[in-house]
Amino acid sequence: MIIVFIALGSNLDDPLQQLISAARAIHAIEDCQIDAWSNMYLSVPQGPADQPDYLNAVVRVKTGLDPIELLDALQAIENAQGRKREAHWGPRTIDLDIIFFENQVIHSDRLVVPHAQWKTRAFVTFPLSDIEPDLILPCGETLQEIKSKLTGQKLDQQISSEDFAKACSHSSDSLQWAFK
Repeated sequence: MIIVFIALGSNLDDPLQQLISAARAIHAIEDCQIDAWSNMYLSVPQGPADQPDYLNAVVRVKTGLDPIELLDALQAIENAQGRKREAHWGPRTIDLDIIFFENQVIHSDRLVVPHAQWKTRAFVTFPLSDIEPDLILPCGETLQEIKSKLTGQKLDQQISSEDFAKACSHSSDSLQWAFK
């Protein structure tokens, strides 16, 4: 099985439920299993400022799928959850990005891995650090070094990794129990 890190983000139509639904759908993909969840963070939009803040998280997945098969499955989840690709960096119901696919470097028309802009985004690096704080990249740079360069980006932790994992396996679609 290959280790993959997937970033999840949403700022429309109940972002909390969007992330939970997406994580459940990822876990339900044949030959995919989520084995670690980050905390969930609230972040300001990267693009136009006239949109709601984003809720972001990262999951670690073990998969037997190849990169394009996984990308197709993730895009099917986005489509099922109402994702519309109308504006670059615009608001969205769900955004699922493959950040790392084991140690592979992929540059194709459909997929770039590692994700082209992950190092500049606290909403990816901080959740990733929740799961793999000691990650060392193939170039020798550590995740902690990358995080230290992103001090100007504001993130607010909203939900713990434990509550995120619990919500993904909880029988109820409501997360009210997580806020008690």
